Amino acid sequence: MPLSRSLKIACFSLATTLSSTSLANETSSQQILLSYANIASDAYTATLADATSLQSAINRFANAPSAQHFSQAKAAWLTSRESYGLTEIFRLSGGPIDAEDGWVATAYGAPEGQLNAWPLDENMIDYTINDEGKRTSGNIIDTAGQFNPGGEDATAIDVSKITVTALASLNENGGDANVASGYHAIEFLLWGQDQDYANFTADTVTPGPLTAGQRPLTDFTSDTFASRRLEYLQAASTLLVSDIQTIASAWQKQASNDCTQDPTGCYRAALLSQLKGKDADKNIPAADALKNIIMGMGVFIKSELANERIAVAVLTPSEEDEHSCFSDNTHRDITLNYQGFVNILHAKYQGKHYGKSLFSISDKATQNTLSSLITSIDAKVSNMNQLAKTTWHFDHQILAKNNAKEIKAMKNEMRKLGDVMVMVAKAVDLSLTKGDVTDADETKF
Repeated sequence: MPLSRSLKIACFSLATTLSSTSLANETSSQQILLSYANIASDAYTATLADATSLQSAINRFANAPSAQHFSQAKAAWLTSRESYGLTEIFRLSGGPIDAEDGWVATAYGAPEGQLNAWPLDENMIDYTINDEGKRTSGNIIDTAGQFNPGGEDATAIDVSKITVTALASLNENGGDANVASGYHAIEFLLWGQDQDYANFTADTVTPGPLTAGQRPLTDFTSDTFASRRLEYLQAASTLLVSDIQTIASAWQKQASNDCTQDPTGCYRAALLSQLKGKDADKNIPAADALKNIIMGMGVFIKSELANERIAVAVLTPSEEDEHSCFSDNTHRDITLNYQGFVNILHAKYQGKHYGKSLFSISDKATQNTLSSLITSIDAKVSNMNQLAKTTWHFDHQILAKNNAKEIKAMKNEMRKLGDVMVMVAKAVDLSLTKGDVTDADETKF
């Protein structure tokens, strides 16, 4: 029986409405991806500039070791962490920083482990003073020749000269804690250990709640291994800049004409489905891209930041498990990593609004939940920073008698924030579970 004219009109109207809704969702998805890509481009450009400044400061120090140049190198490291900290949110999303497989991993090499691996076994790099007051040995600095880092399937590397190649070969060679390169290797060389021992049992060695590592200038001037420490700093900073250049190039706004030969700008273009010709098969469908991003954001804020970087330290409690334990800069790591999440959620960076955001397309109930959590976390982050300036660095805040209760609450709210990403996903027609925004291998307590 043929459809009546009125029914035909109704069916046509429904089809038009569904088509319009689908088109609107597709447009929103593309706009969100564009905001994300533009923030990544700007954030990594800033990170590269600060890393290059750090390298310059280290080179000045190496060429003329002095108290002034030493202080400038440490200040440059702290500045470089400000910009890098905001980029950590791009992790865990299949992007060029840490993609584990496919053409993205092949093209960019997933350098995150060389850039920011932690915690590290500082005894592998240079001497420390143990809890008996004795100086340790058998490290990269004091070894002239083959150095074996130890661990499962470890391979000996020639460190007669400390080079970029040697450090890259040693990094995580034999185990995750065998960190030889990146921000934290440089941090340890600049500050030395911060002698606040785990659990603060019989606390007779700590230099105080507002004192970081105190490596002496003589380690770089009159010490037997002074020249090797300077050589190490220069090689590590060179590798750091090279790795960040690789990531920054992936987000450049102009893609090369052949991504196999030159992947410059190719990841950004693939994320926005802009690659053509023989590279067109590298384009990432918008739904897949958004799913990776939303899942990555959830896992990062919940499992990486809240669990691994905060809970492990505060529930132990142990300064050995805080992120920047040598410089006592952990409060800034937490602040910036959290801010990076908020930046992407709202499509904002350094005060600039980049366009449509995941927050703006979420329903009102989800927005209210997000806003409530963010307001509460903001207050705790602010207090953590204020206390770090005036009363206790993070390694003392995590003690039960100090600020541990509030840091635990902050951690729990960040975990809830990760779970809410399941609701955010619904705004772009994606179905996720809390398991999708939780790292199955996160540390259990």
